[in-house]
Amino acid sequence: MISQNDQDLAALILEHSTELQKGQNVMVQLIGLNGIGLLRALVEQIRTMDAHPFIKIEDAETQRMLIENGNPEFWQNQADTDQLPLMKQMDAFVGIRASQNIYENSRAGKEANKAYSEHFLKPVHFDERVNNTNWCIMRYPSPAFAMNAKMPTREFTEFYYKACLVDYGKLEEAMKPLEKRLRATDEIHLKGEGTDIKFSVKGQNWIPCFGKRNIPDGELFTSPVLDSVNGTITYAPSVYQGKPFEFVKLVVEDGVVVDFDSSNNDALKDILDTDEGARRFGEFSFGLNPVIESPMYDILFDEKIYGSNHLTLGKDYEIAPNGNSSNIHWDLVCIGANVYLDGELIRKGRNFVVDDLKGLNPENLL
Repeated sequence: MISQNDQDLAALILEHSTELQKGQNVMVQLIGLNGIGLLRALVEQIRTMDAHPFIKIEDAETQRMLIENGNPEFWQNQADTDQLPLMKQMDAFVGIRASQNIYENSRAGKEANKAYSEHFLKPVHFDERVNNTNWCIMRYPSPAFAMNAKMPTREFTEFYYKACLVDYGKLEEAMKPLEKRLRATDEIHLKGEGTDIKFSVKGQNWIPCFGKRNIPDGELFTSPVLDSVNGTITYAPSVYQGKPFEFVKLVVEDGVVVDFDSSNNDALKDILDTDEGARRFGEFSFGLNPVIESPMYDILFDEKIYGSNHLTLGKDYEIAPNGNSSNIHWDLVCIGANVYLDGELIRKGRNFVVDDLKGLNPENLL
């Protein structure tokens, strides 16, 4: 039996996020078997809409084996023979991340991760899926996911659906005054504990996100002018390439990371050494989901934490470009820094303090 929560989430994904139309092709990828209920809800509704589902079910541990033992030739063959030709036929993509162990790929080495990123993720997902499909990515709740959030499983499951099914129409309207201000802004300044960093966004494009590409959603993003980033920034806990970081601190000069500290410096150095663009920034965003309060080692949730910002290492998005090219895109989150736009304080800690932006504070969205 498919739960009502999964039916509601499937409807949101197909009708609002991917805007699926009759006759279209949609790939539904499930990584980990935990999300099978949502997969079934999606397939049922896709066929009711007279669209065409293409199903990819992947076992997380098998995928770990492939990543650990892969090389450029293997991943290029995987992309060219299977995934890339199929992705080119898709109008939409739904990715359900249901692995129960976020550290599954933590033993993959630098060269293995680079081969996977450069020869598979980049051509299939960054270049084709992101730019040429209506796509939506989400996690799926589990006891392991609840443990990372430090919640009982039942409480976490209720939180999960509440965060995913926020009123995106209301959030979209509340974002408009902030987007207007940001489009007229030159310099952004973040200042908080361990963070004092400035950069320009003059002339950059801003993209409001209200349930179209990620679930849960709630962010407003751009990319910083590439060589304008200067200062120090300290981030909340994060997991990247299966490797945990309790904190990351970066020192930046003229857009390039020149020094760093973290709870796992060897792994951080490997990531920063992936390529030239890995030490530069490809995205800056405001987190605006009113339900998500604290980090849980899952970036699809953590980057939406209200009162947060993420200044992302690596590749930019074509929709809001700054010219940075890289095989990584690591959304690192800074929570609770004061935010100044051209010297004006607009957010103190986690709450907006100017009248036209107070509608984005959680008490006005829930």
